Amino acid sequence: MTQTSFDIYKCKSCDFTFTQNIPDQSSIGVYYTAENYISHSDTKKGFIATLYHWVRNYMLAKKAKIVLNHSQGNTLLDIGSGTGYFLNTMKNKNWEVQGLEPSQDAIISTQKKFNINAKHPDELFSIKEASFNCITMWHVLEHVHKLHDYAEQIKKILKPNGSWIIAVPNHSSFDAQFYKEAWAAYDLPIHLWHFTPNTMKNYAKQHGFEIVAYYRMPFDAFYIALLSEKYRENPFGFVRGFLIGTISWFKALLNLKNCSSIIYILKVKK
Repeated sequence: MTQTSFDIYKCKSCDFTFTQNIPDQSSIGVYYTAENYISHSDTKKGFIATLYHWVRNYMLAKKAKIVLNHSQGNTLLDIGSGTGYFLNTMKNKNWEVQGLEPSQDAIISTQKKFNINAKHPDELFSIKEASFNCITMWHVLEHVHKLHDYAEQIKKILKPNGSWIIAVPNHSSFDAQFYKEAWAAYDLPIHLWHFTPNTMKNYAKQHGFEIVAYYRMPFDAFYIALLSEKYRENPFGFVRGFLIGTISWFKALLNLKNCSSIIYILKVKK
């Protein structure tokens, strides 16, 4: 969230939702430099940041298991690799890993902590065809300016039967409907696109992919609700945030497509 206002538009015919009048690639970087952008800063200051790191450690194991369940071979590209924790998790499982990351500070951190050399995302379009068994984008697709170009290039560089794994917020979830414009996962203006299971299915189909599996991101409802309350500066925000997160979590148990954030497994349609 920033102090600048941005509008969200929805297509009347397909329901696809997007941020209007976004900063271009040369000027959006300033919105990622704030200390509270945790995946880049790696800050541990405050309760929200502490919660983020605890959840991340749990999710690293879950993400690795998902990759192993849906991949043949051991070559991985992680787009938006942040400070390199997931790359290192897969490297320790004897995978050949490559990361793409726009933040130079995060690239340096990845090199220092894990001895892994990440590159700028522009390198995506220089990768040769059929290079990777699995390509992951953990809360990254909503950030990319070239939404359709990414899909077409990823289709080219996946090996046969490769998997494209995408995690994005779901603005049809209970917590999104409750917080409305204050929903933290809108994260304007750095979230350019806002997905639901239906719009993700349409996006995949448009580029020759099909969704073969879905997974919950079980803790996102709590994290996003607590962060939404923080933005509202509610003195009782922790209590209400935990309550809203709990309700959203239970609703997702009844129907995965109500989850606050969803992991999609995509494969090229045969």
